[in-house]
Amino acid sequence: MKQLFTITLLFLSPFIFGQTTRWQQHVDYTMNVALDVNTHLFKGTQKLVYTNNSPDTLKKVYYHLYFNAFQLGSMMDERSKAIEDPDARVKDRISKLSKEEQGEIYPTSLLQNGNKIEFKVVGTILEVTNIAPILPHSTTTFDMEFKGQVPIQIRRTGRNNKEGIDYSMAQWYPKMAEYDYAGWHANPYVAREFHGVWGNYDVSITLDSRYIIGATGILQNGNKIGYGYEEQGVTVKKHKKNKSITWQFKAENVHDFVWAADPDYVHKTVQVPKGPKMHFFYQEDSITTKTWPQLMETTPKMVAFMNARFGKYPYSDFSVIQGGDGGMEYPMATLIAGRGSYAGLMSVTIHEMFHSWYHGVLASNESLYPWMDEGFTTYASNITKAYLTNSTADPQKNSYGGYYYLVSKNKQEPLTTHADHYTTNLGYGIASYSMGAMVPAMLEYIVGKQNFEKAFRVYYATWQFKHPNPTDFRRVIEKETGFELGWFFNDWIGTTHRVDYAIDSVYAENTRTKVVLANKGTMPMPTEVYVSFADGSASIYYFPLRMMRQSKTEFGETESILVEDWAWTNPTKTFIIDKPINKIISIELNHSKRVPDIDQANDSWLNQ
Repeated sequence: MKQLFTITLLFLSPFIFGQTTRWQQHVDYTMNVALDVNTHLFKGTQKLVYTNNSPDTLKKVYYHLYFNAFQLGSMMDERSKAIEDPDARVKDRISKLSKEEQGEIYPTSLLQNGNKIEFKVVGTILEVTNIAPILPHSTTTFDMEFKGQVPIQIRRTGRNNKEGIDYSMAQWYPKMAEYDYAGWHANPYVAREFHGVWGNYDVSITLDSRYIIGATGILQNGNKIGYGYEEQGVTVKKHKKNKSITWQFKAENVHDFVWAADPDYVHKTVQVPKGPKMHFFYQEDSITTKTWPQLMETTPKMVAFMNARFGKYPYSDFSVIQGGDGGMEYPMATLIAGRGSYAGLMSVTIHEMFHSWYHGVLASNESLYPWMDEGFTTYASNITKAYLTNSTADPQKNSYGGYYYLVSKNKQEPLTTHADHYTTNLGYGIASYSMGAMVPAMLEYIVGKQNFEKAFRVYYATWQFKHPNPTDFRRVIEKETGFELGWFFNDWIGTTHRVDYAIDSVYAENTRTKVVLANKGTMPMPTEVYVSFADGSASIYYFPLRMMRQSKTEFGETESILVEDWAWTNPTKTFIIDKPINKIISIELNHSKRVPDIDQANDSWLNQ
């Protein structure tokens, strides 16, 4: 079998080898599913070999049944109708579905090690509470038969979406919930994020032979079914029509499995040098025949940069699949809308593929810490887009703009808020994407850009396949840079405290100039004062925080002057510029714009 997964030892830091490993549960899925494309009903079998690597004896297990969210009166339906700013794709659409349009999935039988066990379907969760105890470091086997109905596509998954894709099959199978050091994570599916167990998937899908399937993993039986012969990078069908065929895919060390099917898909491939084989599944029309080839042409340069800057993508393949509903990430694949502009198509592909780093490989608990996935993905995507477009603008500018907008609307909530429990979709979106992206962007400012870039790669190498939490991330950055950063994480992640520094006064003192700064905010930050002189020179007066126990050394080519640290308890700070006031043109706080100062009107002084 073609190698799916490789582990690369990245000798970035001795900390990688000194890190205490965290136990992970393991799953091996063997699934066979048959879909009737006339009724949209499917049935399947699932053999799940579950390995309990924890120190605990498990007396119950839980499965996710995501399709049940697309039913009248479901938690997703009720939440979408009640929230003040519902997702435009959902709104009240679930409540208006007919019986034949709703989603459904349920087991018809369940065995553990050959013995029948009872179960209970509670919305989107399957409760199995009378199992034979699974001892620490032991394995058990669950055999399930299940049935389901594919819903009209409302959000992420379903059939017959607005772009004309027949089936986008995400969250389509009974999926074992994650159990980790914090216990079970059997969260009902209300709207957003996911958390899963890594394992191996062997999935066979039977449906009408007119259809082409794109999926997680690698197709195993292309020759057998008459599919997979490549002509100049285009994979063509050579099987007979009007019969059912079975497609078999395998994927190793992934935490989910997605597939999509449409009779009009074309399948093209691009091999990235020293990288993955990229697969593209889309419908050809007057738009896509121009934009998707452009995307494929850009892909090798794109992925090479991603690998070099952020760490290597560890799988052998990745599929970009037109799914018709925005963009959504899955292991080794993404579903994206396919008929936008080339710039939009490139942007969403970069973003969704970057989830392979922070959702697929690191896989922090998205429900609890969506900013660790969405935010880091946004940060890395912004940098990559700037590289591909040769942009010299700050790639994180829009993220900061989103934060300022959120503050102006008084909708900010702490980043510790559970993804499904944000009061508004606006608050969730800006917190997870924009404020999340600002975490690494501000750390660049605090510890230095090159210092942080190296530490960020070490974080990726250290915590692959271990579900890191915020403390794990913070400790890597601290150990690699030497900075104490608890103050930053406590305020930015755990509170809605805000930064507001100001230039209070500037006045002459003999042949020197005295400057008084004021801290009017509730969140401290190290401060840089950029001073422009009449002779064309400039200096940065740098005030580290006492709490950091370290000082930044990266200031570019501008002269830097280290000033005594500023304790956060002190409302003002005075310093001296060793030049007369008439030699100064301007004094500016936050010259880099990387400090999220909520009132920038008081950040500058101009000598007039």
